[in-house]
Amino acid sequence: MRAAFALLRRDLLLARRRAGETLLVVAFLALATTLFPLGVGASPDLLARIGAGVIWVLALLAVLLGLERLFQPDLEDGSLEQLLLSPAPLEILVLARCFAHWLATGLLVTLTSPLLGLLLSLPSEALVALPIVLALGTPTLTLVGAIGAALLVGSGRGAMLAALLVLPLEIPVLIFGLGASEALAAGLEATGALLLLGGLLLGALALAPLAIAAALRLALE
Repeated sequence: MRAAFALLRRDLLLARRRAGETLLVVAFLALATTLFPLGVGASPDLLARIGAGVIWVLALLAVLLGLERLFQPDLEDGSLEQLLLSPAPLEILVLARCFAHWLATGLLVTLTSPLLGLLLSLPSEALVALPIVLALGTPTLTLVGAIGAALLVGSGRGAMLAALLVLPLEIPVLIFGLGASEALAAGLEATGALLLLGGLLLGALALAPLAIAAALRLALE
């Protein structure tokens, strides 16, 4: 666990030094949210109906944007081999790496979602519900996306192919996350959707590190 905490600390320090990448995510979210009404119309009623779905799609895109820098820089500077040679289990190390990535992307989307909701004319109930559901769903988006990033590390095909590879696996998270957000915003029962989101998160926490570690070992063979 000390190795995992050290890796997490290192990744967070690097993320702080690369603050421009974090600002790029913020700029992407703000611009996409601002420009979206130009395409569908600026009617508050229309934006309120589709606003939660727009924010969930933006959350998915924000996570996918950072996939390429999850493991590719480590491969280029040789630190990926050091991770594999470390006495610490590789599964724990990649889980720490995914957590650091989520803090830089998924958590950022979660914290800014009320502001994005205001721009999309969402009701106050939705502004409260969105961060709660995003906090439960975005870690799963990160873990599943990391599998695609690990499968393509060293291939030189970039994050676009990784996004296409994992996108079908991310759709259930969007469906249940949007359903829970809309139900909570309308004052309806959302226990089922929240439990499904929690189940997906637990499944990703159990299986994704195994798949990521196996893909990284295969990439270095």
